[in-house]
Amino acid sequence: MKRILVRISALSVGLLAAGAIVFAVWRITLRPPVSQAFTGGRVLTMNDADDMAQAVLLRRDRIVAVGSDEEILSMAGPGTVFHDLAGRTLVPGLIDAHGHFPGTAMFNANVDLASPPVGDLDNIAQGIERLAERAAATPDGEWVLGFRYDDTLLADGRHFTRHDLDRASTSHLVLVVHVSGHLAVANTMALDQLGITADTPDPEGGIIRREADGRTPDGVLEETAARPMMKRFMKFSPLKGLAMLREAAHEYVAQGVTTAQSGLTPAALLAGIATLSKLGVIPLRVEAWPDEEAARLWLAGDLDLDNNNTGLFKAGPIKLVADGSIQGFTGYLSEPYHTPFNGDPDYRGYPHKPAEQLAELVTSIHVAGRQLAIHGNGDASIDDILDAVEAALLQRPDPDPRVILIHAQMARHDQLKRMKELGVTPSFFVAHTWYWGDRHYEIFMGPERAQRISPLREAADLGLRYTIHLDSPVVPMTPMLLLETAVRRVTSGGRVLGGGKQDGIDTGSDQRVTPREALRAMTIDAAWQIHAETERGSIEVGKLADLAVLSAGPDEVAPELIRDITVEMTIVGGRVVYEGARTR
Repeated sequence: MKRILVRISALSVGLLAAGAIVFAVWRITLRPPVSQAFTGGRVLTMNDADDMAQAVLLRRDRIVAVGSDEEILSMAGPGTVFHDLAGRTLVPGLIDAHGHFPGTAMFNANVDLASPPVGDLDNIAQGIERLAERAAATPDGEWVLGFRYDDTLLADGRHFTRHDLDRASTSHLVLVVHVSGHLAVANTMALDQLGITADTPDPEGGIIRREADGRTPDGVLEETAARPMMKRFMKFSPLKGLAMLREAAHEYVAQGVTTAQSGLTPAALLAGIATLSKLGVIPLRVEAWPDEEAARLWLAGDLDLDNNNTGLFKAGPIKLVADGSIQGFTGYLSEPYHTPFNGDPDYRGYPHKPAEQLAELVTSIHVAGRQLAIHGNGDASIDDILDAVEAALLQRPDPDPRVILIHAQMARHDQLKRMKELGVTPSFFVAHTWYWGDRHYEIFMGPERAQRISPLREAADLGLRYTIHLDSPVVPMTPMLLLETAVRRVTSGGRVLGGGKQDGIDTGSDQRVTPREALRAMTIDAAWQIHAETERGSIEVGKLADLAVLSAGPDEVAPELIRDITVEMTIVGGRVVYEGARTR
């Protein structure tokens, strides 16, 4: 029965393509030119030797030559389409090492509650006003959604509550999602629909926050307590789903991204994205990471995760979540938070599930032969993850498991060494230094621990291969800003975190990396992390022609100007999918 239900769900999601048939037929018939040449620029190959070249020759969707202008021009035959780089820089297409495609479009379509530096929300009253305006334009009984609020940046210094959201509307289901994506706040109507009352117990791995009486829900739902509510609103009509995918795809390719990642993907969404990818509606590659529920269906034999894999779509590692968010006070630490949470000086956050359960689940997936990607922010959670991986490897030894440790935000030096020993590879959300660095320093971690957020240099010096990511839509898809944060580690308030000595002031151990190292973490190392290094991630003969043309190389501008580098062309499989301000 489960197999039948999954197939029915996959077929229903496939109806997303209904409004795109004519367009899809046109896309399927579209093919890249037989031959293309890029000449007159700087080519950062990202190969093992980190070579530079001047020009590249393509045949259909593959790279067939890399070398000097003279060499490529001598090889180009009749009908070759020439692209003059005019001194610009050609790099491998950027690979989204961790994110939630097409979530950016979902955020954009709803009420923006972001505070600076992303948005302009100053206080809760402004947020209520924006939500009320959306409610006035929305039929009663439907959802009114807001995203990216940050309690630490609001003048009120607190989360929204159900009473705040009731002021926006009592005739709509109102939900606002924290910038971390790990907490949400529901109004009274939404709580009632989900059946959350004073008698509802906290779920494992989550908390229903209560009012002063200790029983009545105040509307704030942490971690697994928020998940059922989020699943309720993440159901879209076929046309709306199609529009969101197209909008997100445009946003990604306009930033030079040729492989997007859909992390923590439920089975139905896997099928939907795969179908639209096959139809040619999505102009870039998508790496989808099934969620725990999909993993359990797969383990039970009720879901085939690989039947939809193509050159443009792949179901990759199973993604598990071991803890929450540091900025949401739900990340699981070995030492208490710098600022006591709710006045508790011993509070350290909490895991999503007991260490024994995590180890059992990790072992079952690893023994079944699937790669794993596990979310872990706090160092106590990272300990649990590494213990679980070690237990799994005892059951089925693997010299190269490439278990991805997502975020690894507060990884200690001893944990980095252990990752190297176990074959675990971290993916760092280093953009935290820009977006939340000041609050980590002042509120969450304190001056000493905050310096070591996302310890890239330590990982590199240990020979530990890593990637960097934006976790979009948690923050906007801005890869050049990501690259700059890895190089500079400067907060939005101007503070340096982990930058060695700056102007005579010791900012802690130097965790900065070079522009080339950061670019590798977004290209070849990101490809390696998902076992795709033989196909993409570098500009080498035989590899897929996934490329991006940059206005300048990140290694030839001042570090503080890296974010201003623009993407002028994006090529996926030899096909130009973005040029200037136009997605093809």
